[in-house]
Amino acid sequence: MTTSTPGSMAAAEQASYPAQFLGGTVAADNVKLRVSGLDFYYGPKQSLFDINLQVITNRITALIGPSGCGKSTFLRTLNRMYETLPHARAEGKIEFDNEDLLGMDPVALRRRVGMVFQRPNPFPKSIFDNIAYGLRVNGTYRGAALHEKVEKSLRRAALWDEVKDSLHKSAYALSGGQQQRLCIARALAVDPEVLLLDEPCSALDPIATAKIEELLFSIQDQCTQIIVTHNMQQAARVADFTGFFLLGKLIEYNKTEVIFKTPTKKETEDYITGRFG
Repeated sequence: MTTSTPGSMAAAEQASYPAQFLGGTVAADNVKLRVSGLDFYYGPKQSLFDINLQVITNRITALIGPSGCGKSTFLRTLNRMYETLPHARAEGKIEFDNEDLLGMDPVALRRRVGMVFQRPNPFPKSIFDNIAYGLRVNGTYRGAALHEKVEKSLRRAALWDEVKDSLHKSAYALSGGQQQRLCIARALAVDPEVLLLDEPCSALDPIATAKIEELLFSIQDQCTQIIVTHNMQQAARVADFTGFFLLGKLIEYNKTEVIFKTPTKKETEDYITGRFG
């Protein structure tokens, strides 16, 4: 019979934690995204400064900080949405499963890295066609297989029971919370490996917010999630790891419990305790 030594148990536990608070590296198969020396510019204006962090596979990472501190800009570097803006550029290194993310084909990248925005943005189509859109574009599903995939995606987003009898009605007929879950279902339909969420609950009531948070937990084993939120209570509830941004810099990144209970940086403590922000 094999027994585990304290040292081996500690090593196994450490393998799931970001290197910043290990003083070393994390096993490559536990890291989904590795960001090194990332700077970002809108024309001549620099918005991100030397960002370094590692996003752990199949965990939820929250990004917190005051408005305008670079959280959403950073999120957009991870699927290169900034490339739609003139004169925007990223410098540094981002690895996605040990591949150079900044050198990947952007269309292929965005199939693997989905995004959900602050306000629900369903297409002006039926509920069914919103989910089916990406599947049809990719040409991967047709006929009965397409219907099965749409149902599966709506079930993953905990929306199927609410819309199964109105699939061909306009998505605009749904409530705000339902529309946001529809957008998440749409993103999940193509089975992304990473899901980026930019303040997905900021426009929702507490009941709808709770449903979104339950959804995030339910898909945690299926994809890596990064959520930008101004709601620190939400970050504390849902995230395994939390990063605090301030003035374009990542001030501190650690397990969520550490960030909220024993932060190492004064700026983090001041923000968490409400002294500014």
